[in-house]
Amino acid sequence: MRPRFKIRVAGRKVELGRRTFVMGVVNVTPDSFSDGGSYFDAASAVRRGVELAREGADWIDVGGESTRPGSRPVSAEEEMRRVLPVIRTLARRLPQVPISIDTTKSAVAEAALEAGASIINDISGLAFDPEIARIAARSGAPLVLMHLRGRPETMQRKPFARSVWRSVRTGLAASIRRALAAGIRRSQLILDPGLGFGKSRRQNFELLAHLDRLHSFRLPLLVGTSRKSFVQAIAAGEGLDAPKSGQRARSYWRLLSSERLASSVRALPQPLLAGDAAAVVAAALAGAHVVRVHDVASVIPALRIADAILEAGA
Repeated sequence: MRPRFKIRVAGRKVELGRRTFVMGVVNVTPDSFSDGGSYFDAASAVRRGVELAREGADWIDVGGESTRPGSRPVSAEEEMRRVLPVIRTLARRLPQVPISIDTTKSAVAEAALEAGASIINDISGLAFDPEIARIAARSGAPLVLMHLRGRPETMQRKPFARSVWRSVRTGLAASIRRALAAGIRRSQLILDPGLGFGKSRRQNFELLAHLDRLHSFRLPLLVGTSRKSFVQAIAAGEGLDAPKSGQRARSYWRLLSSERLASSVRALPQPLLAGDAAAVVAAALAGAHVVRVHDVASVIPALRIADAILEAGA
């Protein structure tokens, strides 16, 4: 049974666990893997955020820096230039939908909260900029702590951990200690195992298969599988072990080749959308409280089935 937690978001009490919450993604970047450039101007990003909310997103996650493998960081000033107009407008147009800022920089997190965001999503788990913890402590904003090995520009080139579970448990435990030492309440914390971030294809599925092991932290879990290559490769017919260095996963790239530069993520092939929906269902059944997705409309029906199974099983 998925444990339940109460958390305060944007001044309102929310129960996590009764059903699966959906965090819709808006990337205000030119180079994100799945939708880079599609919503790079503020007006397009706002339209996408409103669309995701209408499709059923509970929260909207706005990010201004790509974290795809091999990506390079941008300055805090550039990140704020990208995200703050979007957050301000979405906060005004969607007053009932909490907005999350996806950042590893304290200056961006603080400015985003002032602009109307109410959740901080830190993929580094406070490793890059510990000041984020003090901002969350002062504001009372929920803080998502994700596990990441290395940095986005190098994470898939480094040797993978011999034990993914030891790596994730140790990393998340360290992030929790940093948060609590800064004065953050446990009731503010949400954990993310960081699927796709410094893990092999097989390791990502190992985490997904036994996600409930992370319930030992007694904190809600957020999982992001959407548009990630380990899901899309399997959906396209590849094996659980990725090809060796220098070999291309042909069926996966053939599906993406004509679509990944499309102006809308809706143009992506149906097998990849179905793969994303399957991964989201697996995450929910394994104990995820929140799923972070790009295509809200395509996963909501699948999540309803997953939640019905969990309710019946309880």
